[in-house]
Amino acid sequence: MSINRRDFVKTTAVVAAATAVGMSVPKNLMASTPGTSEGGWRWDKSVCRFCGTGCGIMVATKDEKIVAVKGDPAAPVNRGLNCIKGYFNAKIMYGADRLKQPLMRVDENGNFSKNGKFKPISWKVAYDEMEKQIRKSLDELGPTGIGIFGSGQYTVQEGYAMAKLMKAGFRSNNIDPNARHCMASAVGAFIQTFGIDEPAGCYDDIELTDTVVTWGANMAEMHPILWSRVTDRKLSDPGKVKIINLSTYTNRCSDLADVDIIFKPHTDLAIWNYIAHEIVYNNPESIDQEFVDKYMQFVTGFVDTGYGMRKPDHPSFTDLERQTVKKEVSKKISKEEAVTLGYLGYKEGDTLEMKHNGKANGHWAISFEEFKKALEPYTLNYVAGLAKGNAEEDLASFKVKLKLLASLYMEKNRKVVSFWTMGMNQHTRGVWVNEQAYMVHFLLGKQAKPGNGAFSLTGQPSACGTAREVGTFSHRLPADMVVSIPKHREVSEKLWKLPKGTLNPKPGSHIMKIFRDLEDEKIKFAWVNVCNPFMGTANANHWLKAARQLDNFIVVSDSYPGVSAKVADLVLPVAMIYEKWGAYGNAERRTQHWKQQVVPVGDAMPDLWQYVEISKRFKLKDVWGAKNIPGLDGGLADVLSEAKEMGYSPDDTLFDVLFANEEAKSYAWPDPIGEGFDNTEVAGDGREIKGTNGEDWKGYGFFIHKYLWEEYRTFGEGKAHDYADFDTYHKVRGLKWPVVDGKETQWRFNSKYDPYARKADVGEFAFYGKALKSIAQGNLKGPDGSKGKVDLTNKAKIFFRPYMDPPEMPNGEFPLWLSTGRVLEHWHSGTMTMRVPELYRAVPEALCYMHPDDAKKFGTAQGELIWIESRRGKVKAHVETRGRNRMPKGMVYVPWFDEKVLINKVCLDATDPQSKQTDFKKCAVKIYKA
Repeated sequence: MSINRRDFVKTTAVVAAATAVGMSVPKNLMASTPGTSEGGWRWDKSVCRFCGTGCGIMVATKDEKIVAVKGDPAAPVNRGLNCIKGYFNAKIMYGADRLKQPLMRVDENGNFSKNGKFKPISWKVAYDEMEKQIRKSLDELGPTGIGIFGSGQYTVQEGYAMAKLMKAGFRSNNIDPNARHCMASAVGAFIQTFGIDEPAGCYDDIELTDTVVTWGANMAEMHPILWSRVTDRKLSDPGKVKIINLSTYTNRCSDLADVDIIFKPHTDLAIWNYIAHEIVYNNPESIDQEFVDKYMQFVTGFVDTGYGMRKPDHPSFTDLERQTVKKEVSKKISKEEAVTLGYLGYKEGDTLEMKHNGKANGHWAISFEEFKKALEPYTLNYVAGLAKGNAEEDLASFKVKLKLLASLYMEKNRKVVSFWTMGMNQHTRGVWVNEQAYMVHFLLGKQAKPGNGAFSLTGQPSACGTAREVGTFSHRLPADMVVSIPKHREVSEKLWKLPKGTLNPKPGSHIMKIFRDLEDEKIKFAWVNVCNPFMGTANANHWLKAARQLDNFIVVSDSYPGVSAKVADLVLPVAMIYEKWGAYGNAERRTQHWKQQVVPVGDAMPDLWQYVEISKRFKLKDVWGAKNIPGLDGGLADVLSEAKEMGYSPDDTLFDVLFANEEAKSYAWPDPIGEGFDNTEVAGDGREIKGTNGEDWKGYGFFIHKYLWEEYRTFGEGKAHDYADFDTYHKVRGLKWPVVDGKETQWRFNSKYDPYARKADVGEFAFYGKALKSIAQGNLKGPDGSKGKVDLTNKAKIFFRPYMDPPEMPNGEFPLWLSTGRVLEHWHSGTMTMRVPELYRAVPEALCYMHPDDAKKFGTAQGELIWIESRRGKVKAHVETRGRNRMPKGMVYVPWFDEKVLINKVCLDATDPQSKQTDFKKCAVKIYKA
């Protein structure tokens, strides 16, 4: 089909507009058949490699190289725009130090040595050593002796394959994504509140709302394309549309905001309760009583749950560290907590014993009267005094802002969308504060409606699609199922064609615990996938030391030599995004697929290939016999007899059973959907790569990506996690699940838009999630077993959660708050973006942002080099007092993209006790001149 420029522009505009409002589009407009320009460039649709926004891009290739990228005008997410990182998707692939060969630490004889130097080796030698080290760990420690650092940067097929390999093959649940660091608290709140994961709304809420409230989000830098849509909405009706930015420091979102609220770290818990107090006590007419009565249940939970740290008697802690970690066992009630925990009878100076660390998720039903009673302390005067974060701001002014914030939420006909990211998720009470957002929206009936809703924005490109939906968490299986529930294991074993009892019922180690297990020598083989955890995880001094000094073997699959690769024992070079087939799932539930555009560089191979190849090295008799699992009575049963009855042989490999079974081989290659495109894993790619067996790599011969997708989507079919077929995604710009009868879902739980809500047939809404819908009843003090349980089918929960202090706060010795995060120009640890000359020149190093008066107070000045020191470690950085991030007195901010300023050596590895998400946003530090 030929098309001129005018028709092209008109067509893409129609597609974008139609898709945005949920209209179906004629097939001839959706086709993604690559076009060829006059210069011989081939253009094809793809997806951005960076954040969870999920922008569509167009990729141009020529002579086996990506020569250009641009925003896809047909993509409904970004409508042709890219942010500064997005425009450099091509250049991230061609850095000068791109890894092109496997590297291993070897001695002078070429044998592996923990203290050896990196030398190039073949894929066969690499896999021979990997097999040896995995077997060693399995023999010594069993299935729990191996661990996988995963990521929300896995493609869907990669994450699914690794989860299947670990859980169905090695029978280990020690796989967890670095997405645990960025959105696990959001997940915890979704599951507890709704009974199912992921947002109810979509990005179209931006154009439909009257009010955008950002809570610890800094969308201008972290989700710039969405912020451009917010900006456009504000400018379209500046009188009516209001923007409120809540943050612990002034940032780029502040420049657009009508109201900028700077609060003290951790006090967002109190601010949400203040809004609820205003609703319940002073404006009860604003409550959507019919909605609340029909669809809601008030609940609360335990407060004595600790802070997700190790116990203070751990031998690796210094005395300074113990000053903080002792609070995992008990703490003294502060003046502020005496007010907020008064409903439990606590007074200032009392000792709070952490009796429910292991039952942090426990919650029970309470009455509205109890809920109201718990909110009583959160008056304007109390909360303003507690939460005001800018010492230079007048208290009366801060009160005015809080009152305006509450009034905008409560205004009867005003639509409100609340957005948040790490500022609320990276929090030792992250699940609580997420639940508080739903508390306010539910009270007002402003949830699951166009232009109304609380919306968690995801950080990584497939943290929704892979970490959450696929189930690469240590406790999860695909489609919101969990390993600890027998029915969920039964369903998974059936779909994976496994003998009954194959799957391990004991949740594995979350990402922080994998690090702790390495230090404690409970895990001895670890494989790092699509992330840089030794740079990206808090309290990094512990983990860097453990990696190099202990008896373990660490494999890192990466594209560049980041910190994790440098501390590894074996480094495997990986194909980057457009050198492989894949799919991502973004923050609005939109799944997007792309095709391999070019052949990988050097001897690099796709991550999926690397995971599948190791499965060839292990037979069923190696892994499906009886296995000891610490903490699991009786361990794992021997399932080899049942496997034999199913037609398997003990000598079958995991490859034969999990990845190359009859169903897999039925997905033939060539496939029309791949015509004209390479497929390295399936057919080879002409590079004459020597594979893991030492022979020329010719490919699997069947379309493994398609097989994995089609098998994976069976998990969610008919369970409100429905997806379209593989081919459809290659013809459209993504679809928001659940996809039912070929149509995506815009607003979940709303019967007008969601077929599952209509099917429930209980009215305008149906909160149909299945998890945690039968709970105990009680009062504010605790559950009452004599009252029985309440059934919450098709209902959601309004949680009361109190304000509590974080475990570490500034004092005389460490007088400053430290917060960490990102900047617009760099992605996570900078592994890719620091290789782009333009991005490196724009922001070549991580700076320590601080208030000019603090710089003067501590004897330093703009541009000078300082030490930033905590109870755990110290790093050097240059002072920035005039930058984009304008700090209040008493707080500093250091982004974490720069390995030369490895700020995570300083950070505290406290986590939310429910979600296990790390709190990177607050710890106490001191600074002094270097």
